[in-house]
Amino acid sequence: MTGTQTAGRRYGGRDAAQRQQERRTRLIQAGLDVFGTAGYASVSVKQVCSHAGLTERYFYESFRDREDLLTGVYNELIATISAETAQAAAAAAPDVDAQLRAGLEVFIRTLAGDARMARLVLIEVVGASPRLEVRRREVLHEFAAMVAAVVGPLPDSEASSSRLTMTAMSLVGGVNELLVDWTLGHQNATVEELIDLCHTLFIAAYRAISDQP
Repeated sequence: MTGTQTAGRRYGGRDAAQRQQERRTRLIQAGLDVFGTAGYASVSVKQVCSHAGLTERYFYESFRDREDLLTGVYNELIATISAETAQAAAAAAPDVDAQLRAGLEVFIRTLAGDARMARLVLIEVVGASPRLEVRRREVLHEFAAMVAAVVGPLPDSEASSSRLTMTAMSLVGGVNELLVDWTLGHQNATVEELIDLCHTLFIAAYRAISDQP
């Protein structure tokens, strides 16, 4: 049998592409574990591979370097958090108050419930590289757009649209910094108190920009 044929053989019912995807998943999980505990700057490729139970050869099969792995872990976490937050808001009662609270509750509980995830998403990616910083800013804008979609549309005018965009970004940035502070131990609030506070701020801002009493 030729080398080409051997490369495509199935083992345990899985083909080569499936096995590579499984190795990538193991490396993503290892990245979350070690970057989210020891910190990105303190962890080597060798340590990631050791934690995943894989050789460095398999690391470079899926990732260029540590930064590429950190980006991969971050993107997967954000995709999950974003989808779950949007689903919660959409499944809530059809009013802004309920949708904002449902989305905030899932977002905050998801991060607060996993110290590794909170550290990686909120702290470790900050300033890790120019490319990751661009991606981090994109993520903030994506969540701001999600908030604006729940709150809007406001009366059709360029001024109100701009105000909504700025308000949503201010709220998302505020929640982000509050959770950073909480993750670092500078706030001793409970998760419920965090949710209540953020919901109060979001509703107050919504009423202000929509001229509701």
